[in-house]
This record gives sequence, C-alpha cells and structure tokens, in this order.
Amino acid sequence: MEIILYSIATLGALGLIYGLGLAFASKKFHVEIDPKIEKINEILPGANCGACGHPGCFAYAEAIAAGKDEINKCAPGGEEVAKKIADIMGMKATSVERKIAVIHCQSGGNNNTFFRYEYQGIPTCKAAVLVAKGPNLCNYGCVFQNDCIEACSFDAIHLNENGMRIVDPDKCTACGACVKACPRDLIELVPISKQVHILCSSHDKGAEARKRCGNNTACIGCGLCVKKCPVDAIELKDGLAVINYEKCINCGLCATVCPTKAIVDPLAGKRKKAVIIEDKCIGCTLCAKKCPVDAISGEIKKAHKVDPDKCIGCEICYQVCPKKAIEMQ
Repeated sequence: MEIILYSIATLGALGLIYGLGLAFASKKFHVEIDPKIEKINEILPGANCGACGHPGCFAYAEAIAAGKDEINKCAPGGEEVAKKIADIMGMKATSVERKIAVIHCQSGGNNNTFFRYEYQGIPTCKAAVLVAKGPNLCNYGCVFQNDCIEACSFDAIHLNENGMRIVDPDKCTACGACVKACPRDLIELVPISKQVHILCSSHDKGAEARKRCGNNTACIGCGLCVKKCPVDAIELKDGLAVINYEKCINCGLCATVCPTKAIVDPLAGKRKKAVIIEDKCIGCTLCAKKCPVDAISGEIKKAHKVDPDKCIGCEICYQVCPKKAIEMQ
C-alpha cells in the first residue's frame, strides 16, 4: 500500500514540477503574434489549398502582414477577400481577373476513347499512366481515373452523361489542386473571360493523332489556326497548337478553320458587332489603330465607321474608345 502511495505522490510532484516549468517557459518564450495576421487569417476561407503559393492560409496571412506577398492571391476568396485584407493593411486592392480550370482533352469519356487494354489496377491516373503508358491509345489524353475530381475540394469537377470530366465555372476557385493532380498536365488555369480553347494535348502527327483519338477531335498540327489568328496568339509547339491567353482576344477565328473541331468556341454565332455612334465619335483614330482586322476606317477628327463584314466582335475598339462612342450590337 505504501508503494502505491509513494508512487502517486511522486507522479503528482513530477506533474507539478513539469507544469510549473511549462508555465514558466510559455511566458518566458512567448512570441507576440501581429494582430494583423490573426485578422487576415480570420478573413481567409481556410481552404488551405495552396493556390497562393503558401502551405496554408495562416502562412499566407503571415506573408501578407510582413509585406512579403500580395493581397490578391487567394483564389477561393477572390476579390471580396482581397478588399477586406486591403482594409486591414490600409492599402488599395488591385483587381485580378478570376480564373477557372480548363481540361485540354475531349477524349476522356466512355464512348470516345480507343483502348489498348482494359485497366484493372489501382484506380488513380498516376498509377494508370505507369502501365504501358496508360490504357488509352492516346499517350497524351485523359486516362479517366478521376484524380482531378478527388483533388477538388469545391466539388467543381464532375462527370457528364458520357463520362467526360466537366468543370463547373461557378464552383471552380482556381486553387490549382486539379492541375497538380493530373499526371498528363491536361489542366490549365485560364482567365474566365477567355472562352476559346484548344481541347487537345496530343503531340502525335496528323493521321496518327486522328487514329488514336476516339472522339476524332485531335489537333493534327495543321497550323491553320496559327495563320488565321489576327493577333499571333497561337503557335505550334511540338506539333500541337497552343493558345497564349495573354494575347488571345476571344474572336474565335481559329475555331472556324480547325478541320477536326479541336478548338471550341461557345460564343460562335453569338458575338455582337461594333457600331460607332457618330454624334459621340471625335475621330481620335484609336479604334482604327487597335482593330486587329482593319474593320474601322475614317479620317482624323471625323466620325469613323465599322465594316460589319470585317468586324469579328472582339470588343477591342469598344474598350479603348475614350468617348464611349462605340456600342456592341
């Protein structure tokens, strides 16, 4: 009985000593946290998605408070969160266009992919591509094991009726998790205003690309889109047409000449034409100089006119007009 009492007393004494030691250490080595960090961290959505380039929201809050990073890198929070952080930091928020994920492949469905074998291994894309380059004939396309769907914390990627992976633009936060998850680099974060996309990632040549693509929408590297683009926003990289979204004006001319429909343009037939309001036009010539297809003409200080047959509806003239003398109709 005495041994038990001694043991209890000893453990109690040790607990008291260690407790006092921890209490002393917590005060002695306490580090004050900048209140701005805590305020910013409370505003951040807590997704810890890593889109900002930091391992978590708290780390991003620390970087902002220390002046080591910008305030508009939180993809899930968007412009609203950036404005709140700007108020805390006493600075002006700069707007950044929202981005969404785009999957550059149309052959990941059930009925539009040719197979070289039936895959029965670990149900992940990373595992599937390690087995004889993947189950589908196209060595560059989607292997449909849904790593991107599993990686998305916002339920923004789902399967349609044909088994295609579809991104929901309303739910996508451009966190980049799906980009990292795809072993074939098929996913890219693109400004939401850019709607013309090359939905193919195949570097196979011509007939070979067609043969391997079950949906028969493979890019064959013909270069027609490169020649048609009025702003040189498309180039061929190792036989694959690639859009430079910083240059792209969303005109959709590339889609009109693509022989395999590898380029999609949801705005086809829906674009409005530019119309100049003569009473407002001062003949500054800015619109004519900026028009990529020479659809605007006129003399200096006189009202200009738009050739509707040439106008591609890119809205560049509408954006640069200092007098708001151009309407899209």
